[in-house]
Amino acid sequence: MTVEQTTTHIFQTSFGKVIALKNNGVIRARSIRYARSERFQKPVAEQPSPSEIIFPDKTPVCPQTISPLVEKMIGPTHLESFDPDESTQYLSVFRPDTFTDHEKLPVIVWIHGGSHEIGCGDLPTSDPGEWVREQQIIVVTVSYRLGLFGFLGGDERPPNLGLLDIIEALKWIKAYIAEFGGDSENITLLGQSSGGDAIAHLMISEGVEGLFQRVIIQSAPLGLRHKRQKMSAEFLKKTEGLKDETDVFKMMDEYKKYIPSVIKYGLKAAMPFGIQYGFPPVCKEEESVEKWKVNAQKYDVLIGLNNDETAFYLKTSDALNKYLGKGLGLKIMDKTVQKTTELIYGTPAKIFAENYAKAGGNVYLFRIHSRSEDSPIGAPHCIDLPLIFGNEAAWKSSEMLKNIPWKYINEDGRKLRALWAEFAGSGDIAEDSERPEILKIQKISFK
Repeated sequence: MTVEQTTTHIFQTSFGKVIALKNNGVIRARSIRYARSERFQKPVAEQPSPSEIIFPDKTPVCPQTISPLVEKMIGPTHLESFDPDESTQYLSVFRPDTFTDHEKLPVIVWIHGGSHEIGCGDLPTSDPGEWVREQQIIVVTVSYRLGLFGFLGGDERPPNLGLLDIIEALKWIKAYIAEFGGDSENITLLGQSSGGDAIAHLMISEGVEGLFQRVIIQSAPLGLRHKRQKMSAEFLKKTEGLKDETDVFKMMDEYKKYIPSVIKYGLKAAMPFGIQYGFPPVCKEEESVEKWKVNAQKYDVLIGLNNDETAFYLKTSDALNKYLGKGLGLKIMDKTVQKTTELIYGTPAKIFAENYAKAGGNVYLFRIHSRSEDSPIGAPHCIDLPLIFGNEAAWKSSEMLKNIPWKYINEDGRKLRALWAEFAGSGDIAEDSERPEILKIQKISFK
């Protein structure tokens, strides 16, 4: 088997001359800056450049702390590949290399997860190359500000800056994606975990009119979105002393000391950063449900979850497994996973879908199950990522997939990618389209 040579490809666009890499049937234009920002300030759109736009050696990433759980369950973070940048407004465009001049491909915009605290748009585990090549779509991955820089604020400094970054990215995509071969009138937002949470709130945000037509929301923790105001205000006040710190690594080390107590604020404190209602571009919390209903006929929606979401956190805890790893303890653990999965993900997704359908919206509700008896944690949080993105080499050290043969991931993933691409293309999924056996999906309707 020969390895295809990597060559350069040039996109001549009105934004600038974009240098990309072409390899294995996919063209990758990486790390294009779409906006800039000063600390705790709103993003300012990047202007077209007469210079060549060249991908950097390292991937820009918002300063963040490494998550031991993510390292264990998904894989190690190779720090030498990333360059911390407070102004982390970058996007990457992935396009098939077989293309005709007048073709317009459906566009999927990937909004990564990570509790609004970690991650970036360009990780090996979410490289969309396989999907782009298989389904003849364009995927744009977006990086945006996180944590202290993007999702904590109040009256003195603006919250929701990460959400405002994403809106700037969507404006860039709307303006320029046609010059990469994409259909600017057929844009689908795809988000997992906090990325799905961000997308749900973009649906009711100011300044997004005409920027996207449909959404795919995977494993959004919508059960944690309620009544966060006091917690956010306390967190902001306690971290006020860090706002002028010039050493971002010190900021990352220090803020952890002030994370709100789960005992005091309940489960929502497990995700200390989040969308803050009542600040631009989001409405007040009490207005949110009505806003989703009013906008129901604007966007096609595909929303759902994995069947054992919280097993990612609970069943992988060494401390919990010491006491609850077998016998009666395991039954208690299974019941806890079931209840917390429904509380945080399942019931909120079902309510969202039913409200949306009642308001006249086009909405599908899905759930991903495990089919392998070799996986003791079932279908946990993040199990959808290797299904959507493939990339066996990137997932080879994942503890989450340790006992699951890759042939199952590949077989189910191809079918799932085809269904998601079908939805992105038209907003519908045909009854006779092939479905993986791990997927249960239904169109929600009220006549």
